Amino acid sequence: MSKYRALADFFQAQTADELPVSFKEVEDIIGAPLPSSAYRYPAWWANDSSSHVQAQAWLAAGYEAKDVDIAAKKLVFKRVRLSRLPHPGMGEPQHAFKHGGGKHGAEPAATSHPMIGALKGLLVIEPGYDLAQPAMPEWAELARHKYGAEKLP
Repeated sequence: MSKYRALADFFQAQTADELPVSFKEVEDIIGAPLPSSAYRYPAWWANDSSSHVQAQAWLAAGYEAKDVDIAAKKLVFKRVRLSRLPHPGMGEPQHAFKHGGGKHGAEPAATSHPMIGALKGLLVIEPGYDLAQPAMPEWAELARHKYGAEKLP
């Protein structure tokens, strides 16, 4: 992560909701050339902190890479939330707190869970499909046998 530490510091200092940058500007910030894959594959800019060490730098500061344009060698970083990820190389997460209220004088700021909407568009349920039907027809018979037909639809 040390190569991208300067990038992490850059994002921590930002206040703008959108940061349009060129690949060259990112190189200037980190003080080194980007790998060739950054110039060839939009996936290099993916917002995946588990396998992309460079993404930890912007995700920890609450930004996500968007609108990656490989041909024009530019992208936009958009603020998505306050950081709940650890600052790269810094250990414990930095939680956002607001003053007042709460048992100890501070309470966590309201944010949504990062998994909300993560699977949107990946699953399509066919029209007319009954999500409440048992996955195995035998289960319906087992339930009727165990609980009685009068308690089940």
